[in-house]
Amino acid sequence: MRQLPWHKAAASVRFEELPPVTAFPVIPGKRWAPGWWWSATTGRHVVHGSAAMRSQLMVLDRDPGVVGLAGRPVRVVWRDGQGRVRSWVPQLFARYTDGTALLADCPAVLGGGGEPARLAAQYVGAACAEAGWVYRRLEPLDAVLAANVRWLAGYRHPRNAGSPERMAAVQEAFREPRPLIEGVRAVGDPMAVWPAVFHALWSGRLTVPLSRPLHERVLARPSTSAGVTGGEA
Repeated sequence: MRQLPWHKAAASVRFEELPPVTAFPVIPGKRWAPGWWWSATTGRHVVHGSAAMRSQLMVLDRDPGVVGLAGRPVRVVWRDGQGRVRSWVPQLFARYTDGTALLADCPAVLGGGGEPARLAAQYVGAACAEAGWVYRRLEPLDAVLAANVRWLAGYRHPRNAGSPERMAAVQEAFREPRPLIEGVRAVGDPMAVWPAVFHALWSGRLTVPLSRPLHERVLARPSTSAGVTGGEA
């Protein structure tokens, strides 16, 4: 593990390829423990420490602008106004296609982390701005959005797309907006077609309003871009 001046580290280190600088703790009595998220973006696993962090990983994994992801790959160290050494380890790192990056924390509730997190956000945010990056405290996802993205994430692996011919047939079936079930039946056996449709929704080939419950009568339509960041897909 090395310590570098921030401007040098931000310009030269590929944080998306680094392991965590600190482990996520296992807290007795909690229903959630650290785990690994297989990223469709990178084809590798990303460590996470909470359900809230995993939800944010899912959203970033669908973002077409994201090309790299890592959990806790950097510790930012600074001196505060009284000259005391402080540090913070953001939970998430995301690299974008233009080379810029996001450092983020994923509180489970609004305002989570208290005063230490608020103060750290000021310093880490300033450091990111200096490098042309962004720091964010990502708000917890709406329950419906989180459930929908979690469902589609189960079909994120490319094997669910099926053959190129099947994916082409799926996209052709939804060339005009129509309920999901109608497009599925137009392609063929629903048991074989649904995985390809869900993969198309995950990857952004098709789009539905993910802010509303996902069901077979939801209208799906072609997407103008692959992937999404936010409440609609």
